[in-house]
Amino acid sequence: MKIERVTDLTDPLAIRSVVFVEEQGIALADEIDGEDPDCLHWLGTDADGPVATLRVKILGPTAKIQRVAVLRRARGRGLGAALMRHVMAELRSMAFARATLGAQIEAIRFYERLGFVAHGPIYDDAGLPHRDLSRDL
Repeated sequence: MKIERVTDLTDPLAIRSVVFVEEQGIALADEIDGEDPDCLHWLGTDADGPVATLRVKILGPTAKIQRVAVLRRARGRGLGAALMRHVMAELRSMAFARATLGAQIEAIRFYERLGFVAHGPIYDDAGLPHRDLSRDL
């Protein structure tokens, strides 16, 4: 998979729409929250086209990873983990000290395998239970 930082949000928004709006039933207004212009975006592409994306909101020395999404046809191949590792390495090189994220409950083990530690209570985000995680970069 080729991973690159992008400024054209056409493909990232299309992937997020499929994964979050169509598959998970999240309201479009919750998914497209107006914060994309203020975030950094990455896109993963395989031989068949764009398949994975995430965005990062900058909070001082902390990078908040958000909107991690992999199309169904590409799941189970380690692409989400590859995308996360690639982005964390880039964030480290950009001098970010810490990464945080809010994960859907069923995804917590995925992030724990990448070194994130869960903390705080479970909370509702767009109608789905989430929990915060963080790790040093």
